[in-house]
Amino acid sequence: KYTYFCVMQKSITFKNANISFSDQGKGTVVVLIHGFLENATMWKNIIPELSKRNRIITIDLLGHGKSDCLGYVHSMELFAESIDAVLRHLKIRKYILVGHSLGGYVSLAISKKNASKIKGLCLLNSTSNADSEELKTRRNRANKMIQNNHENLVRMSFTNLFGEQSRITYKTAINEALKEALKTPIQGYIAANEGMKLRPNRNHILAENNFKKLIIVGKKDSVLEYKNCLEEAKKTNSEIVVLNGGHMSHIENTAILIDTLTDFIKLCSSK
Repeated sequence: KYTYFCVMQKSITFKNANISFSDQGKGTVVVLIHGFLENATMWKNIIPELSKRNRIITIDLLGHGKSDCLGYVHSMELFAESIDAVLRHLKIRKYILVGHSLGGYVSLAISKKNASKIKGLCLLNSTSNADSEELKTRRNRANKMIQNNHENLVRMSFTNLFGEQSRITYKTAINEALKEALKTPIQGYIAANEGMKLRPNRNHILAENNFKKLIIVGKKDSVLEYKNCLEEAKKTNSEIVVLNGGHMSHIENTAILIDTLTDFIKLCSSK
């Protein structure tokens, strides 16, 4: 069991779109960025622990949670701009980024623009590699299907992130997360997929910067081949932690994830 309490959501206006965020705790600033078909609620079991000694900021990406859509392509750069707008609003100068899946791609775009502000970057079940051609094709197919089959496609997309055993073990948590996923509007689904499809390889962002870098990968991840992540970590001189679960470490490996992030934050704050 984990402590969970409601976090007060606030908002700013970015290019006439509402961007929802939360700001809790004091200390080293850690920005948590959720993944595709998720929102800030994915961090509900993580925030209580991390906010004991740190200032934790969560942001709903465009087209997710309580944030509005902004056009029909949400590029990683546009997502990054919206997050930068929140951080400037809060007058935050230095921070650690933790991005889950899509959130990792966005974190890399932020790091490209604001490298001097980054104390550390954690790619949680994410990668600095671009989409393969096969994955781009799947995104195109999904974007056509979603317009007539929204609920079924979201259910399938989300459930497929978990292995058979995890679906049984974490049934309650998966159902709660699925309810949030189903709130993602069609436009938000399509715009994020288009943006992910277009994103470039960003191995160099990890390789060329001196901030602390950590890749957390699940050994049974159905989205990312964990052996590719090992190669990526070696190529980019990044630390890597391999967990026993799949793509959703915040559900499948909550306790060890909290410990791993706590250690990473301490490492980034020790300069």
